[in-house]
Amino acid sequence: MTVNSTLSYFILSTYIDVGDLKYFFFVITALLYIVIIIANTSLIVVICMNRSLHEPMYFFLCSLFVNELYGSTGFFPFLLIQILSDIHTVSATFCYLQIFCLYTYVHIQFCNLAVMAYDRYLAICCPLQYNTRMTSNKAFIIIILIWLYSFVKFVITLSLNIRLSLCGNVINSLYCNNYLVVKLACSDTTVNNIYGLFGVVLTIIVPLFPIIFSYATILKICFAGSEQTRQRALSTCTPHLFSLINFSFGCVFEISQSRFDMSGEPTMPRIILSLYFLLIQPLLNPLMYGLQMTKIRNICKRVLCHMLAARKDTMEVK
Repeated sequence: MTVNSTLSYFILSTYIDVGDLKYFFFVITALLYIVIIIANTSLIVVICMNRSLHEPMYFFLCSLFVNELYGSTGFFPFLLIQILSDIHTVSATFCYLQIFCLYTYVHIQFCNLAVMAYDRYLAICCPLQYNTRMTSNKAFIIIILIWLYSFVKFVITLSLNIRLSLCGNVINSLYCNNYLVVKLACSDTTVNNIYGLFGVVLTIIVPLFPIIFSYATILKICFAGSEQTRQRALSTCTPHLFSLINFSFGCVFEISQSRFDMSGEPTMPRIILSLYFLLIQPLLNPLMYGLQMTKIRNICKRVLCHMLAARKDTMEVK
């Protein structure tokens, strides 16, 4: 697969000249990226190293955290370079690669959240059948299928994009956006548009069915059940629901901004909101799940206490 030889780079037009403030933005962005790496990696290690967490729910969480590292790595290093750069260009090859990375990240995230909703449905609504209907092996197979399916789906998207003849190279965004690249085409985009619509249905609409069904059934059980049932459901479902609503808000705004003219809106809030689903989701998810999930919270406390005790013993020896 080769990139259109008539176009070697794209210009990202949304970046604004902030003078020496760019160093401040660089430091803040770098710190956010470091926190995201540390928080997500820590929870992945905690889940992998503790056998008590080797359950389907925690495997899905691990997949969620790995995906957040994957999406952040496809975006943050690029953003850091662009913040310090005076010329905001990106090679066509890297632009298509970033499109692939960010779009697979979004698709995997929605699929993960859908599967996690179904997992909570089985645990709360069908507790006696849970251990047979959702085993660790089934969870691994589901995770592998989610990742493979997402990669194959967007390889097709990328193949359709690369064949287009483009009449411009200015993208009105902070990063490469599939829809905005297709808008630059001066060749027929009918196939791209049809597959793009099909892709939106597969990425957003299809995962919504298990999510809506699962949480509607859980709420029904909560209202009809005892106080203990309600507390258990709320303690396990609150992080999932918050994560879903938070991520959906960010994606809806980004889709709206890329498809409608919002140039009349204030620049800085528009820039921040366009980055919302890439900044906030991987930052808040590990903190939220780490605090809300009792098992993870207790294990993290034990690990932290052990580290502090070991540090104290080392200082006493010295």
